[in-house]
Amino acid sequence: MAVAQRNTKLQRTQSKHKVTPVGPQFQRAFLFAAEKHKGQPRKTTSVPYIAHLIGVASLVLEAGGDEDLAIAALLHDVVEDCGGAPMLKEVRRRFGSRVAKVVDGCTDADTFPKPPWRERKERYIEHLKNADADTRLVSAADKLNNVRSILSDYRELGELVWERFNGGRDGTLWYYRTLRDEFLRDKPNRITRDLDLAVRELELLAGAALPARQSTHG
Repeated sequence: MAVAQRNTKLQRTQSKHKVTPVGPQFQRAFLFAAEKHKGQPRKTTSVPYIAHLIGVASLVLEAGGDEDLAIAALLHDVVEDCGGAPMLKEVRRRFGSRVAKVVDGCTDADTFPKPPWRERKERYIEHLKNADADTRLVSAADKLNNVRSILSDYRELGELVWERFNGGRDGTLWYYRTLRDEFLRDKPNRITRDLDLAVRELELLAGAALPARQSTHG
């Protein structure tokens, strides 16, 4: 009886939620991203870069993001990695101003060569402090996917994993801690809570655990 009651309650809960519409525009964005990032791997791996973009879009949809935000997730690196400022104009023309705004907000450099790593990251963190909710959601999903990948690779490679990153061990840990803290200034959501957990786990694995954060969110 108890199991039946739980199942009925679950069905009622599910019936209250409408499926987020994802249509042809999302499909076009996927093909666009796949073409632009064709041949690009994740850092020093054989994993195609599109895997990261799919992962970020999935996190955005799971967190309640709409089609525009899922499209922005698919395209969040296309300006930085596939053409710079002219690419942003193409994104705006093809997918609209809202998507372009989020893509621009997730971009830490649109020129080549890129500015020095630490300068870029510090500037991006400052930018996030005044970014809109759409941009912060997609950016947090991007960072969560990144940290989860680092965790998986760390379990396999150990300290060698830091050789992949311009910031090295200390810089990379600093960057994701600081991002985590910035995102948690807002009311926590499923992405930022999971980002907090992932960063804490990475610190522990790397032997760089800090004293427990004092949460201001209860």
